[in-house]
Amino acid sequence: MSGAHKEGGPRSTRRRRRRLPWIVGVLAVCGTLVGATVALASPHRAAPVSVVVSHPIMNLSSTKSAGATSTSASASSSSSAKSSNSATAKASATASTASSSSGSLSADLSSTGLSLSASTAYLQSGYNELPQWTRIDTEAAPNGDVYVAWQASGSIHVTPLSESGKRTGSDILVGGAQEVGGLVALDNGFALLTRKADTQSNMWNETAAYLVRYSASGQLLWSTKLTGTSTQDTAPVLDGALRWDGTRFGAYFVIHGAGGEASGHFGDTLIYVNANGSLVSGGWSWGCSHNEGIALWPLANKPFAAECYDDWRSGLFVATGIGAPDDAPVIQRAQCWAGYCGGIVGGLVQSPSGQFATLFSSRGEASQAKNPADSSGRGWTVTSVWNTHQVAVDFLNSSATEPNRSSPIYLTDAASTDHLNPRIAPYGSSDYLVSWESVANASCNAGTCTGKFTGTHMRIINSRGGFVTPDLVVPEHIAGDIAVLPNGSLMWAGPSAPPSYASALSGSGPTTQQLTIAVLKG
Repeated sequence: MSGAHKEGGPRSTRRRRRRLPWIVGVLAVCGTLVGATVALASPHRAAPVSVVVSHPIMNLSSTKSAGATSTSASASSSSSAKSSNSATAKASATASTASSSSGSLSADLSSTGLSLSASTAYLQSGYNELPQWTRIDTEAAPNGDVYVAWQASGSIHVTPLSESGKRTGSDILVGGAQEVGGLVALDNGFALLTRKADTQSNMWNETAAYLVRYSASGQLLWSTKLTGTSTQDTAPVLDGALRWDGTRFGAYFVIHGAGGEASGHFGDTLIYVNANGSLVSGGWSWGCSHNEGIALWPLANKPFAAECYDDWRSGLFVATGIGAPDDAPVIQRAQCWAGYCGGIVGGLVQSPSGQFATLFSSRGEASQAKNPADSSGRGWTVTSVWNTHQVAVDFLNSSATEPNRSSPIYLTDAASTDHLNPRIAPYGSSDYLVSWESVANASCNAGTCTGKFTGTHMRIINSRGGFVTPDLVVPEHIAGDIAVLPNGSLMWAGPSAPPSYASALSGSGPTTQQLTIAVLKG
């Protein structure tokens, strides 16, 4: 089909980069790995400020720079990637930091342990066999019920919690479920986007996507299959997002063509399902190709806001469905090849004031040009600024259909430090919590980097991308979606174990039976 991107054979395999912290699926690989050109452009970034922070629970402290988010032992920021903020952006960042009355996030952050009823493999082999986190989603219902979804062998466990992060009951088991693709908490239970063995045979012998709805007591209320023979697609990996606008669920995930014009291609689909589990109109059957990262936000009575990393058009785009390869608005170009894009989507959220913000990692854009070798006219050649990934934020218009700025605001620029697992959540009336992991002394090859994990960074930024709080570095990991509690506090879950990015991960990953539940007081 015209919107599809052909692979080098449907039965070959490739490793897809998954949205962090994500399980990596086995798909088909083609294309040539192209090395990056370092420090040829000067992207915008927030003004740096040196601070000393300490986490009271973990007793972890270090001197930080807002611009270069490595520890004092890490390499300094690149002299060839200087800040080029506009005077307004730089002034707002500096003023917000200087006038902050909250000081540090550490006083408002608490954590507690959660013992699991089964083991969960918290790291798996990803792109270039780099360790990747297994996704663990946390979501809160309007009545304050909180659910955490995590993967065990042969099923997904959904653990009920209180607003303080304490277990309130036994796990609800979703038998046969193989991936946490998205979670929505409701006043009477939850909905989960996942994949299971296909009840119909398909040409690839791959799993199918399902949306399942459970009551708070653990009763299966309905199960809706989202891929199959009628749509000629499968779901070997979801990389998904699930949202609820009060009347509809929006399920956005990766698909593999299994017959017809799109057979052997990888794309994405957005499907709407009502409260009774029935499919409703809207969405699309084929979008970004290949989709290397997904974000979604609900909008009542209109199409949900969506974005994706597309390895054909090379970059992060506002997702618009089948027209995406031609006319989707560009948030950031990125160096991409088949199965890889030089960035990771950290989320798309809307603050209570109505502003849309997206956080992502990027290797930057030193140059971009149409690829003359691509006869479709859709391919692009992009040269990166860095070998490592930096963290950037951008803001969309009031309908989330295009970015407000001509270029994103970079929050980091330490060329020797890789930045992974970006996360964003609305905080207060108009601010945002942003987070990422740092890997110091990074050694990079073919799009990924190894090095020393130096912690998870957390900051509050304002509606202009300026820092409101100093950089707080903690061992706690944010393993999936962050829950916004009814009282405005934030909650997330992660394994009670540090990662290692020192080398590739072969074979099965490490397991744990303990999670850390963190709460940031609103």
